[in-house]
Amino acid sequence: MKTIAAIEAFADRYDLAIVGAGPAGLAAASLAVAHGVDVVVLDENASPGGQIYRAVTSTPMTRREILGEDYWRGVELVQEFSGSASSYAPSTTVWNVARGLDGDSLGRDFEIGVSLRGKARLLRAKEVILATGAQERPFPIPGWTLPGVMTAGAAQIALKSSGLVPDGHLVLAGTGPLLYLVAAQLIEAGASIRALLDTTPRANWMSALTATPGFLASPYLAKGLALLRMVHRRLDVVGGITALRAEGQKRLNRVAFERAGRRTELDCDLLLLHQGIVPSINLSNAIGCAHDWDDVQLAFRPQVDAWFASTVQGVAIAGDSAGIAGGESAAARGRIAALGAAFRLERIGAGQRDRDAAPLRAELALLARGRRFLDVFHRPAKAFRVPSDDATLVCRCEEVSAKTIRETVMLGACGPNQMKAFTRCGMGPCQGRLCGLTVTEMITDARAVSPAEVGYYRLRPPVKPVTLAEIAALPQTADAEKAVAR
Repeated sequence: MKTIAAIEAFADRYDLAIVGAGPAGLAAASLAVAHGVDVVVLDENASPGGQIYRAVTSTPMTRREILGEDYWRGVELVQEFSGSASSYAPSTTVWNVARGLDGDSLGRDFEIGVSLRGKARLLRAKEVILATGAQERPFPIPGWTLPGVMTAGAAQIALKSSGLVPDGHLVLAGTGPLLYLVAAQLIEAGASIRALLDTTPRANWMSALTATPGFLASPYLAKGLALLRMVHRRLDVVGGITALRAEGQKRLNRVAFERAGRRTELDCDLLLLHQGIVPSINLSNAIGCAHDWDDVQLAFRPQVDAWFASTVQGVAIAGDSAGIAGGESAAARGRIAALGAAFRLERIGAGQRDRDAAPLRAELALLARGRRFLDVFHRPAKAFRVPSDDATLVCRCEEVSAKTIRETVMLGACGPNQMKAFTRCGMGPCQGRLCGLTVTEMITDARAVSPAEVGYYRLRPPVKPVTLAEIAALPQTADAEKAVAR
């Protein structure tokens, strides 16, 4: 592996650019390089692993039981990648992917805008694999912007990367496997947790019954039961939560919740929220890939074929960014996407591609057995996706409230992009990552139409912050000068 530490160290062109060094990106890079593909992996993090295997080779949490054996499985993926001939650019931001110019027209290659250590550059690649992973679903409750309220995933990042264990009394709230996993990790790390408030709707048990046989035959069953037993044995788990709010003046002091019509308050110093993860689609959206609404996972996901190729020729999307399936599935998906890219680059034939993909598809089928049960059972309640309290902030960046969203729909805003024009909702630094799904579902609820009809924000580059100084300092090419002249 060749590590790129300066913007000048990039080559001008690569066969394949992979965005993201999580399980999908690492697996895709290792396989593609083995077939003679010139690969560069571009990643925002300082070390490979993505979120699920974050800092797996550098974490100060050396007691294996704290983060669990599933976490340490990432070492093998990272070692395989490190031993490959890939080029690897850590701490690198990708802010644009688009067709480059070739003379007076759009060319075959993609032009990729990257920033590293305050400098920007445009790279070329014949193929692109987006392995940008997932992000936590927005959880807009009253008080969620108070200091002392953060996501469970953020606490996990601090634990993995820096060995930071929160001080004071903690409360975890929400639904989903990650909530229980983070609770277990924090327990082992010595955190003081007052309670876990489970917002999973009771009705989800009935909805998930039809998917139970697949779950019972899946690899998730034993792991899930062991995790639940551990958390229930060590923590006060309160189920059936129907309302939740963070309270305090200048910072969080307590969390209030309702259960069976009764309000209860808990003093706490830190509230960790989580209600599932959704595909990270900002980059694929900005590139122009088509997306569909997934009514099971309650999120938009890109349209991909059997090789995870998107609707934009030359762009594949692998891992959880193509739909939530988990870390092990992400690696298999990355390898299948790499086989597709190697075939399109004429490094392998169709026969070898199909033969090599067969065991990977069998692995995916096994891992998918319990996925629907998890999606249906942990489907978050509408009350926590569509805030009813008018004062609840929906867009944190621009401080747009739920009341403003509803009033703007009444004024005629029928989609997120009109909402953006009316209120600046979604125009902040996060570019809709923390409000996009909430805005879509609030408009859906107000208009009594489907989320597919309402749609999502129309995103344009740069998809990540980049300074004017970086843009201005980009080297001027002959094609770029022609584009400006036109």
